[in-house]
Amino acid sequence: MSERPPEVSEPSDASEPSSVSGPSGASGAPGGGSSAVEPPVTEASAPEPLAPKASAPERLAPKAPAPTAPEATEAPEVPEATETPAKAPTSSTSSTASTSPAPSATDTAPKAAPLPPAPQPGPHAAQGVQPPAVPAYLHAQRQPPRAGGQSPWQPRQPPAKRPGTTARLRPAAPSLIRPAVLWAVLATAVLSALLLGDGLGVNLLIVAVPAALAAAFAARAAGRRLRPWTATWAVGGLALLAVPALLDAGWPTFLAVVSAFALGSLALHGSRSWPGVLAGSVGIFASAVPGIRWGWRGVRERADGSRGRWGTALRTTAVAVGLLVVFGALFASADAAFADLLGRLTPDVSFAEGPWRLFLFLLGLTGALAAAHTAAAPVRWDGLTVKAGKPRGRMEWALPLIVLNLLFAAFIALQLVVLLGGYERVREATGLDHAQYARQGFWQLLWATLLTLLVIALALRWAPRGGSRDRTLVRAVLGTLCVLTLVVVASALRRMDLYVEEYGLTRLRISVAAMELWLGVVFVLILAAGVFGARFLPRAIAVSAGAAVLAFGLISPDAVVAEQNVQRFEARGTIDIDYVKGLSADAVPALDRLPEPQRSCALRVLQYELRSADSPWYATSWGEARAGEILRKRPVTADRSTCYGLGTDGVREGGRGGSEQDHDDYDPY
Repeated sequence: MSERPPEVSEPSDASEPSSVSGPSGASGAPGGGSSAVEPPVTEASAPEPLAPKASAPERLAPKAPAPTAPEATEAPEVPEATETPAKAPTSSTSSTASTSPAPSATDTAPKAAPLPPAPQPGPHAAQGVQPPAVPAYLHAQRQPPRAGGQSPWQPRQPPAKRPGTTARLRPAAPSLIRPAVLWAVLATAVLSALLLGDGLGVNLLIVAVPAALAAAFAARAAGRRLRPWTATWAVGGLALLAVPALLDAGWPTFLAVVSAFALGSLALHGSRSWPGVLAGSVGIFASAVPGIRWGWRGVRERADGSRGRWGTALRTTAVAVGLLVVFGALFASADAAFADLLGRLTPDVSFAEGPWRLFLFLLGLTGALAAAHTAAAPVRWDGLTVKAGKPRGRMEWALPLIVLNLLFAAFIALQLVVLLGGYERVREATGLDHAQYARQGFWQLLWATLLTLLVIALALRWAPRGGSRDRTLVRAVLGTLCVLTLVVVASALRRMDLYVEEYGLTRLRISVAAMELWLGVVFVLILAAGVFGARFLPRAIAVSAGAAVLAFGLISPDAVVAEQNVQRFEARGTIDIDYVKGLSADAVPALDRLPEPQRSCALRVLQYELRSADSPWYATSWGEARAGEILRKRPVTADRSTCYGLGTDGVREGGRGGSEQDHDDYDPY
């Protein structure tokens, strides 16, 4: 029986995986007949055409032992695998199957997508040993990210920083600083170093002018327009800086400088709400560091492109200064009057004051840069919002306030009886005279006024906000409380007047009386806001505070205190010399009307201080200059022994031990 040739009329067997992996099939040949026609195909060389992509651990661990190296390299020898496209076998190609090798599974499979290269056999395949399992830590590394978006094996990222309050409320960074702003800032720093080291006077106003110009130039470059409220704040701040130029007293000067700073900061920010007005009055501090960075960046970028112009400016300045020094020294040595004038006009700067002058230079530079940066990119403090309180019911809200109004009404009824002349009955009931009665009640009424402001603020926070009826209720209750509080303010001022009439006026008494009067203005503004709306209330109260400080400084409190004490002396013949001699030079015109020896004992210390002071013109106030002129025309004549006879030695506390030029050895003890 002859050997049957292998059948080639069924090419579909070549594409079936079972014909490759099985030992023998229905169409197979005994022995190695089929191997002469079809090359051996293994799993390593012919992967399944449509099998899904294996994962990384499955690719690393083979399913079956791999063939030896020579057998693994036989499959690529078929040229048709890379030269002809893979096509499905048909009956028309069966005639050529006998003269060419049978197509492999790779040749007949459609190429849908490129598959990754098969893994090369490792050392375990040659030995027929199962490779070790993938370590657990590799599985942990290949796990998908958690729900939080970050794998536990990745380094923990630090939480992102949230922008600060000023960064969220400040607009975009301003453009490059203009040369006009730089020159104004430099002028402010130089004037601060030269003028502010000898005291406060008109020099503070001189230094503020270039700083205001720097802010104006920066605001104009940023496209900001001058608004009515901005002009109001700016004019008010500059007017307050005139107080140090007029008065010699330090305490109203301090109030004026602080208020001028607050109004200037409000002018740069343009705030209108309660949080905006409160934070904007000190908001310029938030621009100190950004202002320095802004100025440094502008100087550096402009210096890189204009080195020649900087050199020219420095040479011109050096030549001008040299000419002034040389010819100024010649003219001063030629004429004594010119030397005296030049000495008064020129700041006296010594080498020992170098650190102090450097500090003033840096202070002026920082302040001017902060003002300019605020004008160019102000922090919008109005963006700060306060959450409104939960509205209460009408009865829950109104009942406590109605009870408070009734209490105020009962107190005011008694005050009207007292003000109309019922002190005799009060004295019989309390045993206090007019002065003691006034002193006992003033401070309590001042605190009652302050607490009433707090009650109104809290009542507005929790007021009912249902409709027009609720608004009417709020206006009626709070309006009544404001009117009654105004009567309490008038009663407190009347008590202070009685107390001053009995014991005289002092700095503390005039200060608290002025504060009580301003609180009355605040209540009037609250009443007006209830009628016309509260839109302008925060700014109106800020303006009233600045106006009150300005008026308080312009009336010259020390002069008012001295005038009242002199009038009491003319009426009663008594005066507290120990107190009036501690007043400032603003009190000299009033104390100059006292007869001798009271006049000399009251002005003794002031004359010594004015003569020993060597302040330049820019650090001398108008009150100090006027007092010096009066004492030059009418100097003090009484000696210390005479003042001791009046119960005082004419020396302030701590002034003993040779503090006066005419010190003598008189000791009454």
